[in-house]
Amino acid sequence: LQKSLNETFGADKYSEARKEVLINMFSRPMQMALYFCTGVLEDETLFRHYALNVPFYTHFTSPIRRYADVIVHRLLSASLGASSPIKMEKEAIQKQADHCNDRKMASKRVQELSTDLFFAIFVRVR
Repeated sequence: LQKSLNETFGADKYSEARKEVLINMFSRPMQMALYFCTGVLEDETLFRHYALNVPFYTHFTSPIRRYADVIVHRLLSASLGASSPIKMEKEAIQKQADHCNDRKMASKRVQELSTDLFFAIFVRVR
C-alpha cells in the first residue's frame, strides 16, 4: 500500500499531505487490538495476531507508558519464573484489561475527532 501511494502521488508540494490523509483513511477501519486475560477465554484462536499470522501473540511497550504494559511485564516475568506469581485472580486481571480497553477507545476517539477537525481546517485553507 505504501509503495502504491508513493508512486501515485508524485512529488509536488501537497503529495505528502494527500498520502497522509489516505493512509489515515485506510487504517481507520482496521480492528483495534484489545487487551484480555487468556485465562478467561476458552477459544485459543482469539489469541492469534491476524496481520502477523501467528497463533499466539502478546504486545507491550515500556511499562512507563501504560498500565496495561506494567501488567503484561509482570505476568510475563512470572510466567518465565523470573519473579513471583501475581496474586490476582484472572477475573481481576480481565477487569483491568477491560478498563484499559475503555480508556484506549476513548483516547482513540478523541484522536480521531482531532484529526477530523484539523483535516477540515486543512481542506478549507487549501
